[in-house]
Amino acid sequence: MKRFLGFIQKEWYHIFRDRRTLLILFGMPVVQILLFGFAIKNEVKDIHIGILDHSKDVVTHRIVDKIKASGFFIIEDNLHSEKQIEAAFQSGKIKVVLVFGENFGHDLNANHLAHVQILSDASNPNVATTISNYINAILRQYQVEINETQVLPMAIKAKERMLFNPELKSVFMFVPGIMTIILMLVTAMMTSVSIAREKELGTMEVLLVSPLKPFQIIIGKVFPYIFLALSNATIILLLGIFVFGMPVNGDYFFLALETALFIIATLSLGILISTIANDQQTAMMISMGGLMLPTIILSGFIFPISSMPWLLRLLSNVIPARWFIIIIKGVLLKGVNIHFLWKETLVLAGMTIGFLFISIKRYKTRLE
Repeated sequence: MKRFLGFIQKEWYHIFRDRRTLLILFGMPVVQILLFGFAIKNEVKDIHIGILDHSKDVVTHRIVDKIKASGFFIIEDNLHSEKQIEAAFQSGKIKVVLVFGENFGHDLNANHLAHVQILSDASNPNVATTISNYINAILRQYQVEINETQVLPMAIKAKERMLFNPELKSVFMFVPGIMTIILMLVTAMMTSVSIAREKELGTMEVLLVSPLKPFQIIIGKVFPYIFLALSNATIILLLGIFVFGMPVNGDYFFLALETALFIIATLSLGILISTIANDQQTAMMISMGGLMLPTIILSGFIFPISSMPWLLRLLSNVIPARWFIIIIKGVLLKGVNIHFLWKETLVLAGMTIGFLFISIKRYKTRLE
């Protein structure tokens, strides 16, 4: 019995001396509950809305003020014509446009019926439905308020229209998201594990003292994975198009260039992870545990970033998947080009250069 108790005591010592085990036991649950608790929300807030007011009367101003005071919406654009609506959606600045018809206030007061149109960006159908419900609730509340002093009830009839995904197919949201996550995890994980294997087996030291320069070693290690990842991306897109009916409204060549840029960015991240990890197990743990949850939760794939606390919104900026999801949805569903996606492209290019620069510097340090 004494030997058995001693064995248990040894196991306790072994657990508490292993920092990686302690990190998994105590660190991961804390990170997960904080991420899920703050990021996963059904409600949507800070929604950027555009207003196209053909009437410009007291009634429409009151409705806009109620929308602004609700706390859910931010008045982003006051549009002047229907031609500006498509450009506003393509820029990604707004998620919904409210269109008031001409003589809105007059029709409501004289005819007791006025029409308003709700145009929503349905590239994320769940968010679009929620936003539309919010606006309808505000309009109904305004109706109740004005009808308290009216003999004949007044009615505001809202006509809803979902843009870019009129049938509200969830697959239009999941295909770009799944493609992003698979490319992110596979390329980063495979690259980091491949280089960490060289370090674990001791062959990396041989490579570092070879005539090859550090950047040549790194490029040589990841070069095959670029073609493998592009093959994966092609297969996913073909399945999405021919099996699930995913549209491609943008330019194929531009989509291919952006996909290649994202793959290189994630490969660069995998290289950076490999400079931190000394063995395959650590590289796998960092790639899977450190990238999977943040990529799924903070990329905007499922949960809207605008509804998250400011700290998580800030952290989401360093997730490459966030920027690529905006790009791929814009190209596939909205048909936009570099004119509207230049910022996201520059962010991914900057991340790629930054990851590669840090990785090469770290390998140079090891060589010296």
